[in-house]
Amino acid sequence: MNQMNRTAFHILRVGLAITFLWIGILIFKEPEAWGLTHLQPWAAGLLPVPLREAMIGTAILDLAIGFLLLTGLWVWVGALVGGFHLIIVLTVSGITAVTTRDIGLLAAMAALFIESFPWQWLTRLRTKNSSSLAPPPSS
Repeated sequence: MNQMNRTAFHILRVGLAITFLWIGILIFKEPEAWGLTHLQPWAAGLLPVPLREAMIGTAILDLAIGFLLLTGLWVWVGALVGGFHLIIVLTVSGITAVTTRDIGLLAAMAALFIESFPWQWLTRLRTKNSSSLAPPPSS
């Protein structure tokens, strides 16, 4: 990764981290209000726990994602979980004025995941699997 890409990567990582940390804090302040304004009634009816607890869980998830991104620990895990979380948010919140923002955040998470995933793992896994499928040497 060249220096310009590295700088852009860190700007994206920290920006998304701040976004998730901030939203986590805001949800903690008023979990019911967030649930009532950002969750479609059909989705709220599917919750296995009361709305307040579900939103507190969402706040904790947002804070965990933000922490992973901010610290640089397992960025690809934070980006992957954050991306799935945003897909769920887009599904349960409906089409609103903030849908565009969430699509942009999802695209940013996908970019962060692609840039931070340890792709060499897949190469090692493929090499390991292909060698285990090879026939045993004949004597």
